[in-house]
Amino acid sequence: MKRRTFIKSTALGVGAAVISNPLLIKAAAGQTNINNEFPIAIASANGIRAVDKAVEMMNDGSDAIDAVIKGVNIIEADPDDMSVGYGGLPNEEGVVELDSCCMHGPTHNAGAVASLRNIKHPSQVAKLVMQRTDHVLLAGEGALRFAKAHGFKEEDLLTDKAREVWLYWKESLSNKDNWFTPGEEEKIPEEIRKHFGITGTITCLGIDKQGNISGVTTTSGLAFKIPGRVGDSPIIGAGLYVDNEVGACGSTGRGEENLKNLTCFLIVEFMRQGMTPTEACMAGVKRVVLNTKIKSLIDEKGKINYNVSYYALNKKGEFGAASIYGPHEYSININGKGELKKADFLYENKN
Repeated sequence: MKRRTFIKSTALGVGAAVISNPLLIKAAAGQTNINNEFPIAIASANGIRAVDKAVEMMNDGSDAIDAVIKGVNIIEADPDDMSVGYGGLPNEEGVVELDSCCMHGPTHNAGAVASLRNIKHPSQVAKLVMQRTDHVLLAGEGALRFAKAHGFKEEDLLTDKAREVWLYWKESLSNKDNWFTPGEEEKIPEEIRKHFGITGTITCLGIDKQGNISGVTTTSGLAFKIPGRVGDSPIIGAGLYVDNEVGACGSTGRGEENLKNLTCFLIVEFMRQGMTPTEACMAGVKRVVLNTKIKSLIDEKGKINYNVSYYALNKKGEFGAASIYGPHEYSININGKGELKKADFLYENKN
């Protein structure tokens, strides 16, 4: 067996421990850019508007890094998306803290911010960290001072809707504190309860007409987190990774597991070994599942009790996505109008 073939077959087998599960879904061969059309943008399911904006800008000659950031800015400014930017769900003290990173393929440069408060567009600040400093990551008060020095205005990011969800969560914590409980959990309106424990994010990757690749990931992080908690979204290699000679990968979902595995970097390396984006994303999912050994992350039936998703494209314009649980969708635009496609997944999301 040739070394490359061995490496590829071994990587695909990293999830062998879960293959016996009857809910396992076989990985598809991936999506191919048959007509070799560029530009292309791929994003998480909440990114239809992002990929449309990114492709529009790349068609007009913009660098992919500028295009994907402008794309996610739309979602960061949307108060109805409670996982990103303005309207994002706050930490346990009711304060919105944002994380973001970006990576520019042609220069292999990157920038990031973490635990940034009061600034609506953390992705723009991350880009400035990349362009105007020799650092990669600024956090907390330092990131805020840097943003203000570059003209960003502070504003309250906690919307009335997000505040309502936070207050319901706080009131539901205990019946032994000084907060009046709203009642049993099943009596909490579904519109509120569905946001408890949210880990949503948006990631967007683009390849422009010149074949150059860039990406961005941005989030308000885990809902009701401990103040100062940083997930994978601002960490290069975990929440995002770009190699201009190979491809790019971004992630959403439980950031702690991506941090432990540097999964986006891993997925790009799988593509370097010859896997399609879909195969590489699935191999990354399997690696994360295989490395999950903490009891609190496994339910009484032995199933993983969290989800992660990966989105990738390669230099040829092939693209794909995969997650632990599905059905799951992602956004794609190939030199046209964005659409949702079904991602691959290991398990059906059944109880």
